[in-house]
Amino acid sequence: MKKQWVVYILECLDGSYYTGVTNDIEKRMKVHSSGKGSKYVKNKGFSHLIATKNCKDKSDACKAEYWIKKLPRNEKLAWFSNN
Repeated sequence: MKKQWVVYILECLDGSYYTGVTNDIEKRMKVHSSGKGSKYVKNKGFSHLIATKNCKDKSDACKAEYWIKKLPRNEKLAWFSNN
């Protein structure tokens, strides 16, 4: 069975946001919470998952991640609601 690719945004302990892509969101959150995910989240500390959006494939997820990362902080969460 093919897994669904998603783009996600999580909040770190310092209140900053991290955006990423995965095809196994539960596994990825476990990795982030263990401190073995990205360097950014490892350094800032994992707080909680804020939002996810299903994408048609890995390419679509990576393009979404790229655009989200370019947005100002106050527009990042709105992207998940509007797309």
